[in-house]
Amino acid sequence: MSSTPSGSPPHLAPLVVPEFGLDVPLAVALWLVPQGAEVIEGDRVVQLVAGGVTIDLEAPVTGWLAACLADEDEPVATGTVLAEFAPATDARGAA
Repeated sequence: MSSTPSGSPPHLAPLVVPEFGLDVPLAVALWLVPQGAEVIEGDRVVQLVAGGVTIDLEAPVTGWLAACLADEDEPVATGTVLAEFAPATDARGAA
């Protein structure tokens, strides 16, 4: 149970919808980065829309976007995991 399959990163960093304190539904508006792309911590990777407000979320780590877990136009809620990122040290280790 403690081993990971060959080529798989041992852990992934999630991108979670934070609490915005808004009383309107949230939805994924646009992915700014495709799955598999390299990112630097702080890069804008996805836009959410809440009413007439657009909110950009940033990559939590430097590495690559391993998985997009929500589609564009999909409703999301606080706490929803939108994506998973493989940290750069893991991406190099898997090569």
